[in-house]
Amino acid sequence: MKIELPGKVSMIINNLQLHGYEAFAVGGCVRDSILARRPEDWDITTSAKPEEVKRLFRRTIDTGIEHGTVTVLIGKDSYEVTTYRVDGAYEDSRHPKEVRFTNRLEEDLMRRDFTINAMAYNDEVRLVDVFGGMKDLNHHLIRCVGDPKERFSEDALRILRAVRFSAQLDFPIETATAEAIRELAPSLEKISAERIRTELVKLLVSPHPERIQDACELGITKIILPEWDAMVGVEQNTPHHKYDVAAHTLHALKNVKPDKVLRLAMLFHDMGKPDMKTTDETGRDHFKGHALVSEEIARRIMRRLKFDNETVKKVTRLVCYHDYRVEATPRNVRRAMNRIGVELFPYYLAVRMADVKAQSPYRRREKIENIVAMRELYQETILNGDCVTLRQLAVGGRDLMGLGMKPGRELGGMLSELLEFVLDDPARNEKSILCNYVKEKLDL
Repeated sequence: MKIELPGKVSMIINNLQLHGYEAFAVGGCVRDSILARRPEDWDITTSAKPEEVKRLFRRTIDTGIEHGTVTVLIGKDSYEVTTYRVDGAYEDSRHPKEVRFTNRLEEDLMRRDFTINAMAYNDEVRLVDVFGGMKDLNHHLIRCVGDPKERFSEDALRILRAVRFSAQLDFPIETATAEAIRELAPSLEKISAERIRTELVKLLVSPHPERIQDACELGITKIILPEWDAMVGVEQNTPHHKYDVAAHTLHALKNVKPDKVLRLAMLFHDMGKPDMKTTDETGRDHFKGHALVSEEIARRIMRRLKFDNETVKKVTRLVCYHDYRVEATPRNVRRAMNRIGVELFPYYLAVRMADVKAQSPYRRREKIENIVAMRELYQETILNGDCVTLRQLAVGGRDLMGLGMKPGRELGGMLSELLEFVLDDPARNEKSILCNYVKEKLDL
């Protein structure tokens, strides 16, 4: 098998070989190349020790030298070059107690997580596949290298990585590997929130985010996202729905593009429903106030998983407004843009559309037509430059102070009142009109 290596990767490998060392592209880049996918990163493994790698390349960074990793810089690109190694005993399901360098490629490949990630390649030897990675690629299987219990005991995050790769590649998890996951899923409690977050986001933005249900069935979400398990089996006896809350969420996830903010918003949007469910005397279910509860749950989960503030802000706002429904009129759209945020408004529309498409056929066409009409009105509002924020008002605080108002709460209140005045009719956003409005209010 021939893999087309990037020029700079070939240069690094050739330089190491010219000086008597072995060197191969290894791991995910080999897997993705075989699958005709574009690798995100190119990692290189070598028999050269870190200090020997540093001697052969002019620009390097000691990114993980204690584990044998040196980053080689070529132009604006960087490549991790790691010495063949054997990991010692794992004491905390996260880190090896020690790392021992080896001169055998097979020993290095043996420590890797899954067979499809344990292949190496260079142009001289071609594909090195000791553990049947190619066979598992052909059979579409996620299988551990060697004993799955050992692999997951070494690093519990591999349990979540198995589901993530399953979602990215649409490969089922091999039976023995799945059984080991079921048994060892509780060890994910030892993994840092940041590492869990990274894998969860990769799963969610994959082509198959619905495989989060596999994580539930394997006992993973019970540890890292118990709020998901709470949605499973919560029926929605209402004309607007045909799935339970978890199944509805799975369909909603698939109905929105693979954007981190959108997929997170769909993951969380109905998590408040189990707490807010009531059933009336006719047997019909209601979930009043679930959006606000979902927002709080989303915030709590994202804080727990150490998401950045900007992502938390965007996602929780979308969750809060995911069920915000109004008639598609220019005035309503301007007010919605003001309330939700101009930049976030297209996301809100995408969330609404994904939610509706995951519901029952009841009034679906009417709902979709309303969302489409709102999108058109949003675009018109942007093109017209209509005022929907305080910043766009034709007057500011200084103008009001010039009319005699003092800085403070009263002035802020007047600006908000002027914005409401303009949201009703954008033609009012003229300095003279707004100043006259203030004068009348103040009896000037």
